[in-house]
Amino acid sequence: MGPDTTGADPSRGLMDSFGRRATDLRISLIDKCNLRCTYCMPAEGLPWLSKEQLLSAAEIRRLVHIGVDTLGVRELRLTGGEPLVRVDLVDIIAGLRADHPDLPIAMTTNAIGLEKKAAALAEAGLTRVNISLDSVHRETFAQLTRRDSLDKVLVGVEAAAAAGLTPLKINAVLMRGVNDAQAADLLEWSLQRGFELRFIEQMPLDGDQQWKREGTISAAETRELLSERFRLAPTAENRDGAPAERFDVFPLSVPDPADAGLPAQPLGRVGIIASVTEPFCADCRRTRLTAEGRVMSCLFSNEEFDLMHLLRDGEATDADIAQAWAEAMWVKPAAHGTDRPGFDLASFHRPDRSMSAIGG
Repeated sequence: MGPDTTGADPSRGLMDSFGRRATDLRISLIDKCNLRCTYCMPAEGLPWLSKEQLLSAAEIRRLVHIGVDTLGVRELRLTGGEPLVRVDLVDIIAGLRADHPDLPIAMTTNAIGLEKKAAALAEAGLTRVNISLDSVHRETFAQLTRRDSLDKVLVGVEAAAAAGLTPLKINAVLMRGVNDAQAADLLEWSLQRGFELRFIEQMPLDGDQQWKREGTISAAETRELLSERFRLAPTAENRDGAPAERFDVFPLSVPDPADAGLPAQPLGRVGIIASVTEPFCADCRRTRLTAEGRVMSCLFSNEEFDLMHLLRDGEATDADIAQAWAEAMWVKPAAHGTDRPGFDLASFHRPDRSMSAIGG
């Protein structure tokens, strides 16, 4: 069956022509970051947006209000760059929580500075955090991030857990020849602390544009690396549009749960987000807003749709913004910015922006 041709209609939410409805909103609060991760940003950084170019706190609240009350958004994730760099972060979250008492509000962060803000963020209404952490080995962390900041991250992680910003999830990207041999170490570290680790395949969103398909540690390779120390058993749950495939984790001493009847109590869970080798585009439910108020219907789309001009137009109504947002999502591509999944297709063109400029 081909795409729907009836057109965008805000009363149907953020639906695209393939029948997917976006209910998971990711808003980038700022493009700046205090790390320089090799898979994301050049060593020298990027040209940053000025304060005037960024969505204001009031504009963020307005967009979330439209998303939730008109367009069917059910989850919110605040991203960057690094959201903790934003000085009004606590005020933004407090305002969003006042507007939406029951909305799950998560944040993706590198945790640098989180030890000073975790309690205030929790009190303001932040639900939980995802923390980017690719290695718990100091030298490897410094190599990947170009900063010797592991200790700052680890105290931020502890503060987030103590503040109740849970379930706390750890996001990690494996890089061939750098931290791939440490995958099981990171999983063990996460399990010991009750965190759920998510491995994310490296995608062609690096600022240096050096990504190569053969350099990506695939989901299959990741499972193999973890299986050297742990036994993994796929969970039976419905992913319900979630990007991660999740596995219960058992010690190797436990017989294969598939062969042994009732399994033992797992040590915890691990997830793998296989955007490159096992794409899940057909059930994508995300809509993204960049820090300057542009809709990106797909991480790999080179087409962006500006909502900022409507936000700052005294004549534009919430209904006008909802219509523009719905129209932007209606033309969401089938997969990876084109008509089907695959980064080796002639039709694939990597986006002009890096991940830090788009928002995670």
